[in-house]
Order: sequence, then structure tokens, then C-alpha cells
Amino acid sequence: MSIKFLNQQDFTIHTHTHEFDGRNSSAEMIDRARAVGFRTIGISNHFIVHPMIKRTKLYGASVAGGYSSMYSSDFDEALAKFIPHYAELEQLRDKNPDMQILRGLEVDYFPTPQWADGFARACEILKPDYLIGSAHFVEYAGTVCNVHDMAILDDKTQDEMLKIYWSNVRRLAGAGMFNFLAHIDLPKKKGLGLKKKWAGEWEDTIVAIAESRTPIEINTSGYKIGTGEPYPGPKILELAKLYHVPMFFSDDAHHVDQLGCCMDDAYIMTQNCGISNFASLQKILDFRGRKM
Repeated sequence: MSIKFLNQQDFTIHTHTHEFDGRNSSAEMIDRARAVGFRTIGISNHFIVHPMIKRTKLYGASVAGGYSSMYSSDFDEALAKFIPHYAELEQLRDKNPDMQILRGLEVDYFPTPQWADGFARACEILKPDYLIGSAHFVEYAGTVCNVHDMAILDDKTQDEMLKIYWSNVRRLAGAGMFNFLAHIDLPKKKGLGLKKKWAGEWEDTIVAIAESRTPIEINTSGYKIGTGEPYPGPKILELAKLYHVPMFFSDDAHHVDQLGCCMDDAYIMTQNCGISNFASLQKILDFRGRKM
């Protein structure tokens, strides 16, 4: 990663560790972030709580892959995982005074009063430094479906689920409780939601995000899926530019080699697109409007 990029942004706050679905310890991620040149790292493991979450097709794959701990059926189960994880991060803060170490949550938001009450209680206990809003799941026909699962379904069902997906991202923005939104065009991972017929959904979503003033990440993990672009892609980023949505760069690192990965590519792309509304770390951390 170049000095030019690090002068633009010297923090990375969307990362995962092996306690959940990452591949390295928190200590290893911190050491590599320092070596790359970052001054701040935020550890933001998945906070996914839903009573039916372990019935999803992806849960079986997560068990086989060793990262089933990212899913919880209730908030007490999630807290039992995050309380010791956050305690470890507190210890690592003391051991690494030269690095700013932040405690985040990447949260899958489910719009029910029961979820809202449980999540508010979890935040009171954990006191996270920031919250990432994300949409990995769609509630459909009485079940919960991950965006991975959409790819194997018929076209009609895919379209119905994608409409729900984009509505969920708008709800994330409207909730007013997240410091930023993650990979807002995630179905692209499976080649979905890319056709021109979705342009109206893209614009409606960006308008909702702009109205909420919530920052979005330019997530460089999108380069790994063979599209040659981040999440979101240039067409959506052009809309974000048009509606003055604040942005910043994220690597969504799940192991040490991904820290800072492809950020130069994303930075060059934004310069070519004329994007200049970048959010500082302080602006992201100070962003409020939470309706907890």
C-alpha cells in the first residue's frame, strides 16, 4: 500500500478475527496493521442474532468451516461470546499504546421490537466504540436466507428477495443507529443485482442513505470476487457522489494478508470518478442519530 493512500486514510475499522469468522487472532491483526502503516485498527466481528439463524443453509457450511460462532439464536448467547472478546481487546489496548484499538460490531439488523430491545441491552453491556450496519440475510416466506443462498433459486424468487434486500439496506440507513454501512451491494458476490433493472433500487437506496447522512464504506474485498471493483461498484459510487454521501475505504480483512489489500486500486478509482467526500475517522466515530 502506498504512502499516498496512507496520507489519505491511516485507519482500518472493518476487520474480523478467528474467534468468529476470521483466520488470525486480534493480536496478529493489530501487529500486521501496524506493519502496513495503519495507526488505528477496529476489530468488528459479526453480531448476528435471530431465533432461526441456525436453520439457514449457510449455517451448516459455517459449522464445517469452523466459524459457526458468528451466529447466535439469542442475545445472551451473543453476549457470552463478545464479553470475553472485548475484555481481550481491552488488554491489547494496554499492550499496544502506539495503536488506537477500537471495539466494533458488524451488526445484522432485524426490524422487530424484540430485536431492538435485545440489541439495546447488548450495547449497554458491551459499550462498543462503533456499529457497522450490514445486510447478509433476507427474511422470506417464513425463513431466513443468506445472500449466498439466493444464487441457487429461480429468477422470480431471486427478484423478490433482492427487492427485500435493497429495502433492508434502506432500513439500515433509516434506523439511524449505525456509524456506517457495509458492502451495500453484497448480492454482487453471487452475480446478483447487477442488471440495469435494479438501477431504481440503487438510486432509492442511495437517496435514503444520503437523507440519513450515514457514511458508507468502499469495501475492497469486492476485488476478490472477480468483478474488478469494490463494494459498491462504480455505478453506485457515482450515485453516492451525486447525492453527497460520505465515504471511506475498508478492507473487510478476515486474515492478516488482507489488511490494506487493494486500497490503492480503490483510491485510484475514486480519483478517476472525481469522488472527494471522504469521511475522517473522527467523523465516522462521532456520527450519531441513533434511535436505540
